[in-house]
Parts: sequence; C-alpha cells; structure tokens
Amino acid sequence: MHLLREAEAHLGERIWEHVEGIEALSVEYWNLRKLIKEREQVRAKLLACEATLEQAHEERARLLNTTPEFDQELLDQQTVLLTELEQLAYKRDEIVAQARETRRAYIGLKMKLEVLTKEFTGPAPDAEQVHKVKARLVELRTRFSELKQERIHIGEMIEAGDAKVDLIDNKLKAYRQDRRVSASAAFQLIGEINRELSLLRAESGVLDTRMRQLFAEIGRYVSRHANLDPVAAAAAASCRGMVDVMRELRRSIALNHRLAG
Repeated sequence: MHLLREAEAHLGERIWEHVEGIEALSVEYWNLRKLIKEREQVRAKLLACEATLEQAHEERARLLNTTPEFDQELLDQQTVLLTELEQLAYKRDEIVAQARETRRAYIGLKMKLEVLTKEFTGPAPDAEQVHKVKARLVELRTRFSELKQERIHIGEMIEAGDAKVDLIDNKLKAYRQDRRVSASAAFQLIGEINRELSLLRAESGVLDTRMRQLFAEIGRYVSRHANLDPVAAAAAASCRGMVDVMRELRRSIALNHRLAG
C-alpha cells in the first residue's frame, strides 16, 4: 500500500499538466495551478530574503571587525542570544504548525463521531470504533493543550531573550554611541529576516504537502481509469509502464485481502 501511494503521488506529479481535459480532476488541476503559482511567489521571496540576509551578515561582520575590543564580548553575547532567539522562533513556528494540524485532525474526528452517533441511519454504530474515536479525541485535545503550553513557554523564553538583548544594547550605547544605530539596525534586520524566512519556509512546506496530496489524487484517478477513459489514457501515455505496475499492485493487494479474509 505504501509503494502504491508513493507511485500515485509520483505519477500525479509527472502527468498533472495533461489532465486539464478530465472533468473529474478539474478541482485538483486548477488547485495545483494556483498552488504552484503561490509556491513560485514564496520561493522568490525566499531567495530575496536569503540575499538580503547575506548582505546583512556581511554588514554585521564589517561592524564587528571595526568594533573596539572592550565591547567585543558584549557583541559576542548578543550574537549568541540572537542565534538562540532565531532557533526559538523557528521552534515556535513548528509548534504552531503542529497545533494547527492537531486541531484539524480533532475537528475531522469530531465530525466522524457525530456521524457515527447522531446521523447514523443504518445499523447500530460499531461501539468499539466509537470508543476508539473518543479516545483519540481525548489524545488530540491533550496534545493540543501540551502544544499550547509549549508555545507559551517558548514565548516567555523569547521575551526573556529579547530583554537580555535590550540590556546588552543599552550597555553598548555607553561604549559606542556613535556606532549604536548602525549596529543595532544590522542585528535587528537579521532577526526580522530570519523570522520572515521561518514563516516563508513553513508556508512553502504547507504548499508542498498540499500539492503532494493533489498529485496523489490525480495519480490515483488516472491509474484507475486509464483502461476505461481515453482522456485518462492519453494523460498517462508517457507513464504507461508505471500504470500497469500500479494495476498489478492493486490486484496483488486485493488478492492478499481475499486470502486474509
């Protein structure tokens, strides 16, 4: 099954540009068109940010090289703190993303539970399945609370780090008043760019995940209908061998299910 899912995603990625004429895949096709454009925009912003960050680091290096020795130690401390803050900010972004996915999973399971317990019109719902769903909902709720506490804790750490950075800035003012503005601006710019990079990388990751899902849906549909739908067959013409292998995989899976039953 894992190999089949990988093949579906790979097939969809290779042929998605040829499925515009398949009405059943119009949503996936146009969503991909939109997502690819968004991803290109995000990558362009990433490249621009990385170039700006490189310039900012060069400027910071120049400032550090022209800094008097007596405040070099303070600047080193500030550099370490800023690096730690960048890592904390990235970790906080990861936690927020995990919390978002946890919440989505919780909402999906909650809807499933409602269908099983309230809107079920057939035979009585599977009590074991309902129990598993409820248990999983408790797990997700607990996990969401844990992630929330982690985010709060990291936020407090970031605030404490910002306070330390501010304290060092105040000390530097006493030593280098004439260079304080330019040095502070360089460090602040690096922090802002890294935060922007973290957000853009997270956004790019979300887009890649969604695109892979759409590729898989396209690959699944085309591989299943290539022998029945001429348009699907034409779309998969360059990957006919892969489609044949996928059909055999499905047959093997079905036979194994039959044997297991």
